[in-house]
Amino acid sequence: MLYHLLFPLSEYISGFNLFKYITFRTAYATVTAMLISFIFGSVFIKLLQKYRMKESIRDDGPKTHRAKEGTPTMGGLLVLLSIVLPTFLWADVSNRYILIILFVTVWMGGLGFMDDYLKAKLKQRKGMVARKKFIGQVALGIILGLYLYWYPPDPNFGTSTDLPFIKDIYLEFGLFYIPFVVIVLTGSSNAVNLTDGLDGLAIGLVGICAITFAGLCYVTGRVDFSRYLDIRYLSSAGELTVYCGALLGACLGFLWFNSNPAKVFMGDTGALALGGALGVLALLIKKEFLLVIMGGVFVLEAASVIIQVMYFKATGVRIFKMAPMHHHFELKGWKEQQVVVRFWIIGIIFALIALSTLKIR
Repeated sequence: MLYHLLFPLSEYISGFNLFKYITFRTAYATVTAMLISFIFGSVFIKLLQKYRMKESIRDDGPKTHRAKEGTPTMGGLLVLLSIVLPTFLWADVSNRYILIILFVTVWMGGLGFMDDYLKAKLKQRKGMVARKKFIGQVALGIILGLYLYWYPPDPNFGTSTDLPFIKDIYLEFGLFYIPFVVIVLTGSSNAVNLTDGLDGLAIGLVGICAITFAGLCYVTGRVDFSRYLDIRYLSSAGELTVYCGALLGACLGFLWFNSNPAKVFMGDTGALALGGALGVLALLIKKEFLLVIMGGVFVLEAASVIIQVMYFKATGVRIFKMAPMHHHFELKGWKEQQVVVRFWIIGIIFALIALSTLKIR
């Protein structure tokens, strides 16, 4: 919004020319998102307490988590506000990439909100039936897939995708691109949701991915950088860098309250929205397979659940002490803070590997 209001004034006052630059607007989107979290965080937590939006700890979880019973949840609403408002303020809201990613973020956040509301307010311990939640995710994937298939946001978009470590070779999906979109969105949103089990774990890892995506979006939208790195050039995709800045600021701001011991949990409202955001970012800049590397911790967490369930059904024996994987290490004696920081370190390593693929091709 500020881009449309203030940049035209650069004709009269040269200082307003700053609003032309994505890097400037990204920096201030990040700062704005953090300030929203810092300013409204404490008030928001008190409101959640007032309306009894409190977390119910499941009985089959680690015993050390029983002390977290009653912690305010649904903090994902603060995360959503801290992403959406700065993006509207600092991004070009006429940009189709921005409109698409805001739509996906809000849809996923709304889906998570319904689940949180059923659990926290109506005291339905299982929340929304898993089947209904999955239908909501798949429906969004189909809508997005059809839209990208019929109305791609860039002439170079197409239905193919890039492959890490390989240049000039693309994986073409054709009509199967639509189910591919569904898989990416549902997979990423559920993987982040499964990882959100320790104070600060998921939000910190999403922040690491946000920084990585900011760099990827920026070079994808620059014809000179994309040509130098020999990656696909998408002319308007650079505007997504501003969204990534807001995403990073929202993560850092929420982490202030979500670090151990957490004063608030983001719940499915935040986890599904953030997971959906990572998935659609990967789709919009054609880095879906790179997301598997960048979000390696999310992939391992989701894989640990799948492996645990399948192996237990087949043999009656558990591979992990408890799934998702972060609980396994807790039960092995790691303190919660150790698990979180060590998983962050692994997440940073995965992000660096993902960035290295731009040159190792």
